[in-house]
Amino acid sequence: MESSELKGGKDSQISDELSELRMESSELKKAKESPISDESNRRSSFPDEVLDRVISLLNSHRDRSSVSLVCKDWYNMERWSRTHIFIGNCYSVSPEIVARRFPKIRSLTLKGKPRFSDFNLVPQNWGADVHAWLVVFAAKYPFLEELRLKRMTISDASLEFLALSFPNFKALSLLSCDGFSTNGLAAIATHCKNLTELDIHENDIDDKGGGWLSCFPESFTSLEVLNFANVTSDINFDALERLIGRCKSMRVLKVNRGISLEQLQRILANAPQLTELGTGSFTQELAQRQYEELESAFNNCKNIHTLSGLWEVKGLYLPALYPVSTRLTFLNLSYAVLQSDELAKLLVHCPQLRRLWVLDTVEDKGLEAVGSNCPLLEELRVFPADPFDEEIVHGVTEAGFVAVSYGCPRLHYVLYFCRQMTNAAVATVVQNCPDFTHFRLCIMTPGQPDYLTNEPMDEAFGAVVKTCTKLQRLSVSGYLTDLTFEYIGRYAKNLETLSVAFAGSSDWGMQCVLGGCPKLRKLEIRDCPFGNAALLSGLEKYESMRSLWMSACNVTMNGCRLLAREMPRLNVEVMKEEGSDDDGRADKVYIYRSIAGQRRDAPSSVLTL
Repeated sequence: MESSELKGGKDSQISDELSELRMESSELKKAKESPISDESNRRSSFPDEVLDRVISLLNSHRDRSSVSLVCKDWYNMERWSRTHIFIGNCYSVSPEIVARRFPKIRSLTLKGKPRFSDFNLVPQNWGADVHAWLVVFAAKYPFLEELRLKRMTISDASLEFLALSFPNFKALSLLSCDGFSTNGLAAIATHCKNLTELDIHENDIDDKGGGWLSCFPESFTSLEVLNFANVTSDINFDALERLIGRCKSMRVLKVNRGISLEQLQRILANAPQLTELGTGSFTQELAQRQYEELESAFNNCKNIHTLSGLWEVKGLYLPALYPVSTRLTFLNLSYAVLQSDELAKLLVHCPQLRRLWVLDTVEDKGLEAVGSNCPLLEELRVFPADPFDEEIVHGVTEAGFVAVSYGCPRLHYVLYFCRQMTNAAVATVVQNCPDFTHFRLCIMTPGQPDYLTNEPMDEAFGAVVKTCTKLQRLSVSGYLTDLTFEYIGRYAKNLETLSVAFAGSSDWGMQCVLGGCPKLRKLEIRDCPFGNAALLSGLEKYESMRSLWMSACNVTMNGCRLLAREMPRLNVEVMKEEGSDDDGRADKVYIYRSIAGQRRDAPSSVLTL
């Protein structure tokens, strides 16, 4: 389960109380050694009202789990007060176990397929169907209000079952899910009378037209969040406009590229209260009067702090955004093909930016403008406009990365796709920004060394883990030897997620990571020379981790069988290639802890050992 960082004010109070709870837990543990302490082990010294108040202030799942281990009273109090649960792997536990453990769940966040399913490395019918969860929850939690799914399969029938089974259902979020169509969205719109959030983002949808928006009843007024940015079909704009006009509390609206600038202006006129906006296409030719109306509509939106969309944006229309730019904290331009001068002109008006996503078409000059104009920036993501075009002439390099680091000392999250990098540049970046918690560097040519010295990129990532003591997530790339992984194992003491591709020299590299990194939860490895010795070196580590993924490595079926025999509480799944030898190499291996045992819905292409 994931934790949230406790900061200042009320959260500081929570942190202090949690310290006292842990101190009390330590005392209870010592008391177990005393023969006269049995009663103190069973009973809490706090009145129920005080304990209930303390636990209600805890928002972190991890902290709540720690509290539940103190004694039986605290376990029961936490059990009955938990209303939200996060499950990072839908096969790590069963819905029946969840229902027995927590009787009052109102909100569920559930993740399914491994992350590499995003890269088509997981069989299409792998599993992660949510329907079994819905059936159990309908019986045990008819008061369920929120469901947030990521990489799950959900059918139209399941969406209709959801809409009909939970009368007070309020929020549905689907991210990178599949199996459903816009007919399923129509069922949600028709039957969920209290819906406040419908967030459909980056899903594999069978798009049967935009008529689903017409299914919201004319009396429906509760919607606060609506995101259909990645639904491809044209939608019924009249139905959308009426819906927005009725829902006066709507604060988040992200439309698809089918919405024109003229329609966007009408939307903004009806919803000046929006705080987050995802626009449609910015390609429409506007007359002067239409442009002035659009600019005026943006000017009347005094609360927008997040802006996205801007498909096919023309620099000619960017000045219309200037009225809201001064208040923006998050600008997502990952669908906007902007050039460096266009980005620079926009960023002059964005002094409050904390998060920025861009395409590499902005080049290094665009990133220099980021460093010059965004001193408060905390997160930067640079995506490739065309990752498969090896002859591409534009892009970003180490120079843009360094420029950002000089101007943005608060930067602590970076995802950076580039075609060249140097050890010295990365060392400079982390020296300028030592508080990185997430450092994801993707050099797109596999095995690419430091292009100036032709040396491995070992010292670059060595500098990252030595300097950034708060590092939680790391993605490495480029030409890397085992030295990189020695550095990671020795210095990355707070690392929770590590992603590795096309790197390493021998089993020793993976052994260093598994022997170090005490907080490691997820390890993702593909196309590396790690084999059985590396795999089996993690016997003492895997039960404290959420999952291990290995694909295109040197692991064999016999190695996987030995692991499964030694660690029976782990699920060791091998995804077989068609016609592969059962006794040969295990091409794709997914290992995860589970208290529910082996899953019963694995397809024939998945062998559970």
